[in-house]
Amino acid sequence: MQICNGMIGLLFLSEDIPMRAMVLKAPGQPLELENREIPQPKPGELLLKVRACAVCRTDLHVVDGDLAPRRAAIVPGHEIVGEVAGLGDGVAGFKAGQRVGVGWLGHTCGHCAFCTHGEENLCDNAEFTGYQRNGGFADYAVADAAFSFPIPDSYGDAEAAPLLCAGLIGYRSLKMAGKGRKLGIYGFGAAAHIVAQVALWEGRSVYAFTRPGDTAAQQFARSLGCCWAGSADERPPDELDAAIIFAPVGALVPAALRAVRKGGIVVCGGIHMSDIPSFPYSILWGERVLRSVANLTRQDAQEFLALAPQVPVKTTVQLFHLIGANQALAALRDGRLTGAGVLIP
Repeated sequence: MQICNGMIGLLFLSEDIPMRAMVLKAPGQPLELENREIPQPKPGELLLKVRACAVCRTDLHVVDGDLAPRRAAIVPGHEIVGEVAGLGDGVAGFKAGQRVGVGWLGHTCGHCAFCTHGEENLCDNAEFTGYQRNGGFADYAVADAAFSFPIPDSYGDAEAAPLLCAGLIGYRSLKMAGKGRKLGIYGFGAAAHIVAQVALWEGRSVYAFTRPGDTAAQQFARSLGCCWAGSADERPPDELDAAIIFAPVGALVPAALRAVRKGGIVVCGGIHMSDIPSFPYSILWGERVLRSVANLTRQDAQEFLALAPQVPVKTTVQLFHLIGANQALAALRDGRLTGAGVLIP
C-alpha cells in the first residue's frame, strides 16, 4: 500500500468511486444519505477512512438547529477514529494505515491573540469538525493533520471514539472544576460516564444527577462507583465542592449553585444551553464561581489521551450502522443511550 503526498495512492480510492455520507440539508430535518466523491486532502491534511464516529450532543445541537448553521449540506460527526488513507503535501509524522482521532476543534488561525497565548479553543477564526468542516458521519473524512492525534493501542475503534469529545470536554471541565473532593455531575451521559471514572481515579467522591425518574442512568452511575445518584431536582446528601453541568438545561445552573458550598465552582460543560432562569444573588454570593467551557485545545487532547489508558477509562458504547445515524441521534435526544452511541461505517 502506497501513500503519495498530494494524491491518493490507492486504486480503490479513485474519485470515480463514491463514498456514503449522512448529510444535514436543513436544520431540524433528518440526515439524508448521499453518495459523494471521496475528498482529496489539501496541503497539511489527512484523508481518513472512518472506522468509527461517536454521536455527540453537539451533533444533536447542529442537526436540531440549536447552533446557527455555518455551512450548507454539512456532514456532522466530530469524534472520529480513522485510518490514514492519504496525505496532503507537507504532512509529516503520519503514515499509511495509522489510526488517528479527530475531535471538535478542527483548525485554528494560529496567529490571533488567543492562539498565541495558549487559548486556541477561543480562536475567532476556528473551524469545527462536523460544523464548518465535513465530519465523520461518512466513509471518509479529511482532517487537518495538526489537529489529528494517535489513538492509544489499548482501545478498539468504537471504544476510542467517545474519548475524542465526550472525554476531552469532560477532562477540560474537570480541570476547570478545581481540586475539590466532592464533585457533582448533572446529566449522566457520554461525557459524564468518562469524567466520573477520571474523578474517582483521582480519589474524589462523585454525585450523579440524572433526568427525574431515570433509574437506569442512576444505576449505571452507581455501577461506575458514584457514591450517590438521584434526580437533578434533588439536593445531594452532602454539600459539593464543585459541579459540572453536561445537560443542556439552564434551570440546572441555579440548582447546582444551591448544591455547592461557598467558594464552590459550577462548570457549564456544553456548547448550548436553554435560557438560565433568574435566581437570587444569595446562591451565587459567597464567592461561588460560575463558568463555561468552550471547545478544547490540542494540549487537552494530548494530556487526556495519555491519561485515559492509565485510569483506565472504559467507555460504554451502543453501536449503530452509518445509515442509522438518525436513529442514534433520536436515541440521544430521547435519553435512551447508556454511555455513548457510535456509528460504524
